[in-house]
Amino acid sequence: MGVSHLLEHMVFKGTERRTAQEIALALESRGGSLDAYTSRDSTAYHARVLDSDLARALDVITDIVRRPTLRDADLSLERQVVLEEISTVEDTPDDEVFDLAYETLWPTHPYGFQILGTKETVSALSADDLKNLHRRAYFPGNCIIAAAGNLTHEALLAEVERQGWFDSDGKGTPAVAPPVPPVPPAVRGRTRSAEKDTAQTHIVFATDTIPYADRRKYSMLVVSNVFGGGMSSRLFQRIREELGLAYAIYSFTSFYRAVGMGGVYVGTQPARAEKATAAIRDEFARLAREGLRGDALEDAKQQTLGQLMLSLESPTSRMYRLAGSAVYNEPYRSLDDVLQTVAALTADEVSDLAAEFFAPERQTIVSLGPNGARRGDGGGGTAT
Repeated sequence: MGVSHLLEHMVFKGTERRTAQEIALALESRGGSLDAYTSRDSTAYHARVLDSDLARALDVITDIVRRPTLRDADLSLERQVVLEEISTVEDTPDDEVFDLAYETLWPTHPYGFQILGTKETVSALSADDLKNLHRRAYFPGNCIIAAAGNLTHEALLAEVERQGWFDSDGKGTPAVAPPVPPVPPAVRGRTRSAEKDTAQTHIVFATDTIPYADRRKYSMLVVSNVFGGGMSSRLFQRIREELGLAYAIYSFTSFYRAVGMGGVYVGTQPARAEKATAAIRDEFARLAREGLRGDALEDAKQQTLGQLMLSLESPTSRMYRLAGSAVYNEPYRSLDDVLQTVAALTADEVSDLAAEFFAPERQTIVSLGPNGARRGDGGGGTAT
């Protein structure tokens, strides 16, 4: 409930060798950048620099990951920054409704917790909590180092070794990563309404799907693209172009180590929310019933092939693809292999997936906006 994200912030506040300002200047003074993020599966620290500054980038990232000071004095200030970040989400209902959707699907599992935590949980965290997590999770055997650009693997290995990533800790026994609790079955077919004074009602249809390493994810991408992946998608054409019920309407897919999540987001006027929900349900039912066949399937595969190729135009995206293979325990596959897999998808494969994961009765629907039921102390609201 926010401890991993707060730790991500705190490592930038100073190390044994650098102050916070020196960390900020180390790469920016060379025209580079340094940033980080926390997701539901991992925390990532990433740098983008000139090829000649590879050693400097690795030195800085190693410093903040391995040797942060995590001082109480810094925590009191950075805690306020994170609390402001939480307030930003609360002021952004189209973000907040996704937090509610995750919470509704997995109310007792970390996948359902807010990555930022809540104001209450963040306020209760101590420097000792951060140090304990750092000791249990930030060790070489639990870290993945990935790079892409104008470099060789051998040069990267040499620099990583120079930074001490391959050194023994002297204890003789390898450290073990914190265990991940099994993911319970998701809550399906639930309707939840939360009240908020907003101009629109924000609605998410969501269900559990498949993990990152599941080869069916390519079928999921193909179906999701057709359903709500752009201006030509069924949802855009039906909900926005034909019915004029929304400006923002799209489908989404997220793949994690143990499970996935997919669905639809729409923002609409409160008076039109019921009509929009019914129309989206109808589209779910049609897709689950009919699947994709013939020209519709071939067009959908071509769209996905183009997106996959274009998504790898930057070194940063290639770097994350490399890291993802290790994070999600998936054997590395070349781009050609992936493209061949997508091109070979059959109508039965894609239609079976649509029937399973896009069935309307499977979807949990979460809405946030005016005239909804009042939320309780735990971010509740009403549900059926």
